[in-house]
Amino acid sequence: MSRVNDLKVKIFADGADKAGMLEMYAKPFVKGLTTNPTLMRKAGITDYRAFAKDILSEIKDKSISFEVFSDDFVEMERQAMEIASWGSNVYVKIPVTNTKREACYKLVKRLADKKVKLNVTALMTLAQVRDVVAALNPDVASYVSVFAGRIADTGKDPVPLMAAAVEMIKVNAHAELIWASPRELLNIFQADAIGCHIITVTNDVLKKLSLVGYDLDEYSLDTVKMFYNDAVAAGFGL
Repeated sequence: MSRVNDLKVKIFADGADKAGMLEMYAKPFVKGLTTNPTLMRKAGITDYRAFAKDILSEIKDKSISFEVFSDDFVEMERQAMEIASWGSNVYVKIPVTNTKREACYKLVKRLADKKVKLNVTALMTLAQVRDVVAALNPDVASYVSVFAGRIADTGKDPVPLMAAAVEMIKVNAHAELIWASPRELLNIFQADAIGCHIITVTNDVLKKLSLVGYDLDEYSLDTVKMFYNDAVAAGFGL
């Protein structure tokens, strides 16, 4: 665990289950939280506003991001302004495009100029990073969220792209780069090594932190025991 304590990258918990969110919020190493409509749907959330305000009644001193869900930029802007009004710790997630491939940059600029703290999300290319950073207000705190895990899902190594994004975002002192959608605990250390500011991590991955530094011979034995015990419990025979 000493290596975890030495990490510079900030760990944000990603989820929409209230109990899980509050469990992670209570942990000192969790510096913020994020959610999105897909996670909320999976958690059975039906009233977006009520869910958000309920969470915010208990989470007031750590950053938390809520996403707009319209496909129309005018309605996105209206939703963004309402979401921003819910608390000083709230960041508004804006997708980098709508479903028609129309870029969000003009909307990002309007909102940033209104001092809305933004989390521009679902980026996967350096061109998108460049254009989002150009639209942000350098005097307003913001996040630029690159989905490194989804980039990896395509067979492409996300580390060089993320390292380039770290350099690209340095022109804005108030913008922070998020390594989003990590697939394994190792991604936390990869993000830290390249100087990424934040990584969003699901509760399932965060629970593996106890394994950091664990002796691999012991871990091998644990795995053998698991296979054996499950075979016994299943009553297998030949």
